[in-house]
Amino acid sequence: MHLIWFRNDLRLHDHAALWHAAQSRQCLALVILSPEQWQMHQDAPIKINFYLRRLKILKQQLEALNIPLLILNIPLWKDISEQLLALCQQFQISTVHCNIETGLNEQQRDQAVEQLLQQHQISCEYYEDRTLFPLGSIRNQSQQPYQVFSAFKKKCYERLLIDVPSCYPDIEAQPKLQLDLSQFNFNLDKFSEAYRPETANPYWPVEDKHAFELLNEFIADRLKDYKTDRDFPAIDGTSQLSPYLNIGILSIRECVQALFTSSQGYFQLEDVGQQTWLDELLWREFYQHTLHDFPKVSRHQPFKENTKAIEWRDAPEDLAAWQQGRTGIPIVDAGMRQLLATGWMHNRVRMITAMFLSKNLLIDWRLGEAWFMQHLIDGDLAANNGGWQWCASTGMDAAPYFRIFNPVNQSQCFDPNGDYIREWVPELAHLDAKTIHEPYAKNPDLGLDYPKPIVDLKQSRVRAIEVFKQI
Repeated sequence: MHLIWFRNDLRLHDHAALWHAAQSRQCLALVILSPEQWQMHQDAPIKINFYLRRLKILKQQLEALNIPLLILNIPLWKDISEQLLALCQQFQISTVHCNIETGLNEQQRDQAVEQLLQQHQISCEYYEDRTLFPLGSIRNQSQQPYQVFSAFKKKCYERLLIDVPSCYPDIEAQPKLQLDLSQFNFNLDKFSEAYRPETANPYWPVEDKHAFELLNEFIADRLKDYKTDRDFPAIDGTSQLSPYLNIGILSIRECVQALFTSSQGYFQLEDVGQQTWLDELLWREFYQHTLHDFPKVSRHQPFKENTKAIEWRDAPEDLAAWQQGRTGIPIVDAGMRQLLATGWMHNRVRMITAMFLSKNLLIDWRLGEAWFMQHLIDGDLAANNGGWQWCASTGMDAAPYFRIFNPVNQSQCFDPNGDYIREWVPELAHLDAKTIHEPYAKNPDLGLDYPKPIVDLKQSRVRAIEVFKQI
């Protein structure tokens, strides 16, 4: 008997570990829920809710293939190895199949599992599934990891010219297993009651059909203008596929294959929109490889050692104002309120809000990183950490410390009519397109139910540059 252990890869199609496990024709499936571990990792309730809703669908899909899904509640990962060994012995499992996960805690968990199972002659097979290229395989001429994205991207382009990773074939139903699974009657609905942000659920359906429609509609209708439209938060110009990639409803291979459909799956860049989205997918790849090659970023450490010396401000009131979207900077507040309401934020606005916290407010980027993880439906350690360290100028190939977005200028440039602000900061909806970006600039006594800016943008920019200069 073989066991397929699902983690953040809740799909049947194009699934490396599942395809290999299913070749045995005698396959059991497993999902382990670890609520205390989720809390330690600051996973957002909306993300957990999204995962659990998807898990119900996966269970039904597996049942249609005669693959029983066992769900275990093991609160902490340190306790998994012993219980997994007992499960394997109970069902005479010879091989456990699973896809590689990138984080340091995940790798330590899997090492502990593999070590114990091998002592009992049970093998573990791990597969590359979350990235286009195997972790540790993108290397420079000195066989060292790339630390600059442009060079990393160039190497990826070279690899894609040779071969665009293809998808695994669909699996077939297996003969029914004659097993007594009565003791594994896990009540998923009852477990899920603790993670029900009902107001946000309609934003994020979990069906395969929806994910593929979203992908195909983006490729067909929005990809051509993606390079420009992606920066305008009031325009539906981004793919919004990150939640589906994050828990594996879609695979990265399926996204890249869709990107090259017009060239029959061969690497051929036909327009700037296609190239821009590919580059965004490769940024995701870059941060996954960074997490693997430099595990210190898993430990709340900056990539640039000298930035450990930065004296961040201890400003709890400013932090709270940023978290709740009450900073008096409309574009920042719009983004933070979108996050609270939907579990998602437009990428351009993620950069604006992150740079405002780490530069204008000079508050430790790790507090912002944690807040995003606690609220994002697509919260991914590698991407979230990489993005925050880029904005804070502490990370690999990050923005130069003196490059500080002016949020008002950003707002005027990328939300010129104020439509995004009007949607998420309704108390400013009546203002004209000039006033809405900086409502108190010309009239400090304007009577609004909206706070005045908590910081002077010009002075705070100078302060941040001076602090970074000192290191």
